[in-house]
Amino acid sequence: MRIDILTLFPDAVEASLKISILGRAEKKGILDIHAVQIRDYTENKQQQVDDYPYGGGWGCVMMAQPLKSCLDDVCAKAGEKRRRVIYMSPQGKTFDQSCARRLAADYDHLVLVCGHYEGVDERFIEECVDEEISLGDFVLTGGEIAAMAVTDAVCRLIPGVLADEECFTGESHWDGLLEYPQYSRPDEWHGLRVPEVLLSGNHAMVDRWRKKQAILRTMRCRPDMFGKLRFPYKTRAEKKFIAELEAEDVQFRDRDPKNLDRSK
Repeated sequence: MRIDILTLFPDAVEASLKISILGRAEKKGILDIHAVQIRDYTENKQQQVDDYPYGGGWGCVMMAQPLKSCLDDVCAKAGEKRRRVIYMSPQGKTFDQSCARRLAADYDHLVLVCGHYEGVDERFIEECVDEEISLGDFVLTGGEIAAMAVTDAVCRLIPGVLADEECFTGESHWDGLLEYPQYSRPDEWHGLRVPEVLLSGNHAMVDRWRKKQAILRTMRCRPDMFGKLRFPYKTRAEKKFIAELEAEDVQFRDRDPKNLDRSK
């Protein structure tokens, strides 16, 4: 996976993405991440990348020419690839785990464009951008933080970046659930003990406990996600599992029963 981040602050971007897990993956040749200085592609001596907006208004707008020249150069260097050009924008679709999985699976070259000031010339977006992505309903001073978040979320899904696929398949949002609680040593801290089942050595019981806890945590913390879940309810084992949850947790027992999937 190659990722080019077009930015006015390449040093800040590389300082975050060239270390730890992503840095090691790049040294192995699994990832190829570049932070590219947009100013290097201006056509004036002052390396000006922005100008006043037509129609008036506060602030400045990034000009199309440096962005397009920068984009053309990184695409030429990358060669023919399954490419996606993404503008980090508060107007974009909200980024989530399903989006990260799509980008990791469908493309091997991502170009992330970081806006600044009052945004970028709309003509660049219309001509060059495939999609716009937002981190949420808030505004940042630039697209760099969003681009780094997208890069991290996508790259950790690339085979070989993490030690094992289980490192991310059991995490929050992978299958519509939040992750179960995690514990480490010591087994007692400030009077709080690790749940006995995790000390039992019975892997089947541990897996069952973790599945229950993931469901209950999603229900309590993210009712919007919980409302979309459908629990299999056909076999004796599936019905027993739901019955155990209902017996163990009052809130789960009082949930909307429509999330039971009785289809054959």
